[in-house]
Amino acid sequence: MIADRLAEVRARIAAAARSAGRDPLAIRLIAVSKTIALDRILDAYAAGQRDFGENRVQEALQKIQLSTDFLIRWHLIGHLQANKARKAATAFAAIQSVDSIELLRKIDVAAVEAGVTPELLLQVDVAGEVTKFGAPPAEIPRLLDAADRLHAARVVGLMAIPPLAQAPEDARPWFRQVYDLREGWLAAGVPRPMLRELSMGMSGDFEVAVQEGATMVRVGTAIFGSRHV
Repeated sequence: MIADRLAEVRARIAAAARSAGRDPLAIRLIAVSKTIALDRILDAYAAGQRDFGENRVQEALQKIQLSTDFLIRWHLIGHLQANKARKAATAFAAIQSVDSIELLRKIDVAAVEAGVTPELLLQVDVAGEVTKFGAPPAEIPRLLDAADRLHAARVVGLMAIPPLAQAPEDARPWFRQVYDLREGWLAAGVPRPMLRELSMGMSGDFEVAVQEGATMVRVGTAIFGSRHV
């Protein structure tokens, strides 16, 4: 049952938060619903889940159009191509995969025209993996500087996808690095509202991410089960 799995994940988040001396209410669960049928998403909604993460704009738009009667907060967590920035800006409450100044500006222009204020997270590539998207840490200050001049969209934090780990503990150094980067940029004068969120941790390692400061965890398999596509 999706409701049972959700309850278990929430309990694990709370336990991990308490073990690190954190308030469990400070962590937001993003249910990763890519490839998941809308009826199963609505089962999770009925169990109290409100934040859902999608990887592909087109797939998400279909679900968004069919669920306008529900108070779902949709997050784009997959790579966003610049030519889809306009659609994404108006469809998602949050876009967690911004990795260039060009993308920042295109989202902002679309948001101004549509009269919306999407929240944006900058995807930081801490490991320099060629198979993953994201801006290297050295580029993030430039993006933060550009974000300070946006008119409608708002940068509110960082997102990271560490290298695939065989054990949850293997991901801890990467999560700690993201946290330390955030603290360094805050110390350098970046306004705290621009870095209040840290989206990191997935089904296999979200408890470690919570212990290392995550404010959002992106969990799919542990809620919906294994994907077949």
